[in-house]
Amino acid sequence: MPKLKTHKGAAKRFKKTASGGFKRGKANARHLFAGKSNANKRRLGEPGSVSSANIQAVRDMLPYA
Repeated sequence: MPKLKTHKGAAKRFKKTASGGFKRGKANARHLFAGKSNANKRRLGEPGSVSSANIQAVRDMLPYA
């Protein structure tokens, strides 16, 4: 079998967790903060996790993660 290529865009966005899941950043956390509540802005800074519907796609993009 040939070696598999890592999807470099995915490698910059997802990190593998110890339990086998993937951490991800959250959307809407780059600009236009004036219209967002402090609680919402605080939650946007925390890492999210990839949903079970998408985790196989992320695994396929990151074969050596």
